[in-house]
Amino acid sequence: MTQTVEVADIEKTHKNAIAELVQTACKFESHIESEGKNINAKSLMGIMAFGLKKGMEVSISAKGTDEKAAVDCISQFLTSNAECAM
Repeated sequence: MTQTVEVADIEKTHKNAIAELVQTACKFESHIESEGKNINAKSLMGIMAFGLKKGMEVSISAKGTDEKAAVDCISQFLTSNAECAM
């Protein structure tokens, strides 16, 4: 399952947006890709190197038994600056 979203200003509403995103992704089998890059959303260093910023378009893809929940949750985090309710 894959969904493309535009990243909101996640740094504005989270003290440590990158760490929070990684914590969210660790609940799932998730990957984020953009502009030909493919990184593991569970990797703090990978997400930091990825350089997420407001206005960036990313594709979120997940495979596994929880793929819909993973994509929905990470999409919500990236677009609305909110953590998903699990």
